[in-house]
Amino acid sequence: MSLHFKDLWWSFVLLSIASYMIGNVNFAIIISKFKNKDITKEGSGNPGTMNMSRTFGIKIGLLTLFLDVLKGVVPTLAARLIFADMYFGDSTLEVAITAQYLAGFFTVVGHIFPISLNFKGGKGIATTIGVFLVAKPIVTLIFTALALLYIFVTAMGSMGSFIATAPPAIAALIDLYLLGFQKEPTFSYGIAFFIITEFLVAGIILLTWYAHRKNIKRLLSGEEHETGWLDMLHERRLRKIRKKLIARGEIEPDNNEE
Repeated sequence: MSLHFKDLWWSFVLLSIASYMIGNVNFAIIISKFKNKDITKEGSGNPGTMNMSRTFGIKIGLLTLFLDVLKGVVPTLAARLIFADMYFGDSTLEVAITAQYLAGFFTVVGHIFPISLNFKGGKGIATTIGVFLVAKPIVTLIFTALALLYIFVTAMGSMGSFIATAPPAIAALIDLYLLGFQKEPTFSYGIAFFIITEFLVAGIILLTWYAHRKNIKRLLSGEEHETGWLDMLHERRLRKIRKKLIARGEIEPDNNEE
């Protein structure tokens, strides 16, 4: 189906608003409230996976990661399905491609700058991973796995965040260039939307870099906070062993364990 912007603008506006509001849902804050704490007042104060891991342990951190990834997946996938089999005029660009990145962009904006939290949200990495899981699934899965491995080995969570998100964005930009500028012979209606879509992809990554500006400064100065997931796993294992020994009566519990 061939469509023009005049046929689509209102649906793009609704998609942007809906995606932004979904981005406003901060699972780190919701979970921390159930734990009778305010994650914005714990550790680094960031309501995201890394700070949740440091504050509540690796299980809660991974739960936060999963929910924030899902937050990126849902609006991006919905946009892709809603606008399937539609094209901008006579161009080779599917409306679904632009729509998915439009949804992803505003979901990330909503996560980082939520109106519900006075525009002070998380850093958008997990949500960005969710966006690119829909748009570039294979590249995203590979580099997310590499990022998690890197974080476990080095305890550098912020650097792992960049490893997970930058390569899928680069792959998306290259694909758009190859699809648009090599198949559209002259500057046209379609090329204009290829350029807009490229800006949306770049905007998603630039937003996460902006949210990590303090982390980048600390990385460059060698003062970045460590995530320490391996230490968390080791401490959890030691707690389990201690509980078993207490249950067997082989050691006495501390006052706070009674």
